[in-house]
Amino acid sequence: MPTKKEEIHVVWLKRDLRLQDNEAIYNAFKTGKRILFIYVFENSLLKDPHYDKRHWDFIKQSLQDLNTDLKNYNSKVLCVQTEVVSAFNQLLNQYKVHTVFSHQETGLLITFNRDKEFARYCRNNSINWTENNNNGVLRGLLNRTDWFDKWEDYMCAPQFKTQLHAEKLVSIAEINKLENYFITVNLETDKETPFQKGGAKLAWRYANSFFDERHKKYMSHISKPALARESCSRLSPYIAWGNVSIRQIFQKAHACKTEQNKKHLGAFVSRLRWQAHFIQKFEMEHTMENASINKGFQKLKKSISEEYQKAWKDGQTGYPLIDASMRCLAETGYLNFRMRAMLVSFFTHILWQPWQASSQHLSKLFLDFEPGIHFPQLQMNAGETGINLVRIYNPIKNSLAHDADATFIKKWCPELAHLPTAFIHEPYLMTPLDQQFNNFELGVNYPKPIVDIKIARKKASDILWKMKNDPDVFNESKRILFKHTLSDRNRLMNSDLND
Repeated sequence: MPTKKEEIHVVWLKRDLRLQDNEAIYNAFKTGKRILFIYVFENSLLKDPHYDKRHWDFIKQSLQDLNTDLKNYNSKVLCVQTEVVSAFNQLLNQYKVHTVFSHQETGLLITFNRDKEFARYCRNNSINWTENNNNGVLRGLLNRTDWFDKWEDYMCAPQFKTQLHAEKLVSIAEINKLENYFITVNLETDKETPFQKGGAKLAWRYANSFFDERHKKYMSHISKPALARESCSRLSPYIAWGNVSIRQIFQKAHACKTEQNKKHLGAFVSRLRWQAHFIQKFEMEHTMENASINKGFQKLKKSISEEYQKAWKDGQTGYPLIDASMRCLAETGYLNFRMRAMLVSFFTHILWQPWQASSQHLSKLFLDFEPGIHFPQLQMNAGETGINLVRIYNPIKNSLAHDADATFIKKWCPELAHLPTAFIHEPYLMTPLDQQFNNFELGVNYPKPIVDIKIARKKASDILWKMKNDPDVFNESKRILFKHTLSDRNRLMNSDLND
């Protein structure tokens, strides 16, 4: 007679790599059954062009951090490499899975389709699947009439505090045996990298240093590419991959707010709201991954230039702040918001390339890649929403305003570091005599500008402002405002997500 399988619950971890204020874990522990934590390194996502090794390393570090805590309860996360349905097929050979707990993921189309497939799988195998709210983003909304109030209520509600118990968790010994049936994943990563490392412990180290001291120059340094690296919170990757919840950070910020720092922390909290606003927008307009949210702009055709795109990706455009920003992002995975917006603006306006052609390159580089932020931001900075101001960032103006002594440019474009500061900002202004005197040859030591910025800015501005009056663009703008921003518009319309 076959042995009766134990009935368990499974917590499927995705972008919620933390133990506390995790509703999926909280709800799982409210039941009487034992719980298995699983993370699936999905082959389809490992191959997806939006992701890079830096993302998977961050996830591995986050899982190591979780395992350190779970070890105290004689358990760990089962980390396997396969597709989700295949993973659960194998689990069903060992256990009877009663309920799967996870969060609602506002992700790429590939994960949305994966979730639909998994929902069918659960129905066919009599498994309950409970998806929990993620950071106050709501599924199935038709408009935003009272969304902000609901989001604020969620942020102010008590956190989900979970008391773990060893007897309620599948043990390390059992998981070790279970691993024999899977392709398991080695969670070790390179010890020395220029990227922030993952895990809730590191997330709170960044958070505490920000709230204790670093926030004091938040507003004055937020737009400066070098200084922002210290004065901004640097929490974005930890939020993107769920090492901390937005609510944890929101409540910590309010707890730390004083009369002296309310301007800085108030600005920081406003950006948490702004971040949620855009993820909610993407949740309601998933086609933004590939097409402009404003369908009127889908008629805008741009010529593809492989030469322009390569120069932009390699940090060889001839515009120092653009090149420094791209090189910095490629090496460290971080760039402050203004420089990110400037990179997209330069690509889509000055080089006149479609925003879609920048998407995967940037998502690979952003350590904090979050689909719900990524695609709305690309379109907003490309000027293709119809409801936001058309902002064509001038890299020279931004260079002089936010990196006046060229500290940032010198670090990331060292071939310019020995030049007088004025020429570091605009090396193409050097005369042949200037070049000879400084032992520098434009086009050899550093590229000549690939386009004339004045001509390119005027062309982009003329076309985009004209298109705002196009009937299709205008009607779509009204639709978007009605659906997404009528109640939020005054608070968010001209905000910048700079952290």
